[in-house]
Amino acid sequence: MSSNPTLQADELAESERALEPTRPSPALTLTAALLGFALICLDASVVNVALPAIGDSLDGGMSGLQWVVDAYTLAFAALMLSTGAFADRAGASRAYALGTVVFTLASVACGLAPNLPTLIGARVVQGVAAAAVLPASLALVRQAYADPARRARAVALWAAGGSAAVALGPVAGGALTTAWDWRGIFFVNVPIGLVILALLIRAPRSERRPAPLDVPGQVTAVVALTALAFAVIEGGTAGWAALAVAVVAAVAFLRIEARGAHPVVPLDLFRNRTVTATVAAGAAVSVAFYSLVFVFSLFFQQVQGRSALHAGLLFLPMTGLIAVTNVVAGKLAGRYGPRLPMLVGQALAVVGLLLLLYVDAGTPSSLVAVLLAPMALGCALTVPPLTAAMMDAVPAERAGLAAGVLNAARQVSGGLGIAAFGALISDGFVGGMRLSLVISAALLTVTFALSCRLAGPSASSA
Repeated sequence: MSSNPTLQADELAESERALEPTRPSPALTLTAALLGFALICLDASVVNVALPAIGDSLDGGMSGLQWVVDAYTLAFAALMLSTGAFADRAGASRAYALGTVVFTLASVACGLAPNLPTLIGARVVQGVAAAAVLPASLALVRQAYADPARRARAVALWAAGGSAAVALGPVAGGALTTAWDWRGIFFVNVPIGLVILALLIRAPRSERRPAPLDVPGQVTAVVALTALAFAVIEGGTAGWAALAVAVVAAVAFLRIEARGAHPVVPLDLFRNRTVTATVAAGAAVSVAFYSLVFVFSLFFQQVQGRSALHAGLLFLPMTGLIAVTNVVAGKLAGRYGPRLPMLVGQALAVVGLLLLLYVDAGTPSSLVAVLLAPMALGCALTVPPLTAAMMDAVPAERAGLAAGVLNAARQVSGGLGIAAFGALISDGFVGGMRLSLVISAALLTVTFALSCRLAGPSASSA
């Protein structure tokens, strides 16, 4: 050791600084949260293009392929109603880590699945884990940034990551299926999950907070949604029995929510006209977008004979518009209020859906890819303003609840749309596809009329 007192003091101070705990990096926390959100969004869309390959490999018919998509979507949507409360009780960092671990292991199970029932079961587990990841990831971003301005920018990046993942899903699914195998779309989740967990080591530990759980309401919601999906997909005598179960479970759910002290979906939320209109519009947009990505993924491959990679690339003009349009839509909503971009978006989506009615087996694939763009553009223009309108319509203390209800409604609608449209195309592809387009256009026309009653720009600005 040096005999110089000044030098000794400097060395001691440096040693003390080395022993101090390193402050967690907000950027690393944001990266971990963004990767997780992007991962669960990617898995909602990446599987569509791989469905024909899955069907050929595991001998699955149309109903089996519908369950491969809906097992994930419905579990994700139904449990999202209460996983926000779970994240509060467990702590966001713990809930996020647990969800990531389970999602990664379930992805391995999907990739190794020897048959269709095993794959569907593993997809259910993926959906459960995804429901835990989503609210916890956003809570981590909120905790990492104390400054409101920096937090707003971080949340925007987080949301953009999810949009980019949804847009890249069909292309990534086609590329992985062609270059590797359909199992590759699940195995690719493993390194991403490991990176997330490595980043979480540096993230701050979240506090646990008491949050009530509505277990009876959650259980009846899951039963009602699963039974309804089963009724639509399977049909026949079993389908009618499942429909009866769905009705009974739905009535029980409504009674529980009306009388419960801590309902998972407070029914008084829907007394607000804006909430009703935005949830309906979000549901209609999800039916149009997610369900038709499913339908046209099969159309390109099963009807037109394109490869998985070619089918994925044909979605690129449509999906490439989404991220850019989401940003533009947010700016339009800030300047003119949410009603105008919502109305323009829904009207554009309806026009795009009607243009697609002219598509048949002989229509050039490149033209179909172009005709898909107006529908996607309209949907992308609608979602950010309706989300903003929903958040403006509820008190700040109910913002998380409202966001959960809106996103759950969108996911459920997309899943039920896939179930319904899959049943339609199984009886005759082109005819069923056209009927699906008409139904989607009709739903958006109804929600367009509801959106006309929203507050104008002056009220929104106020």
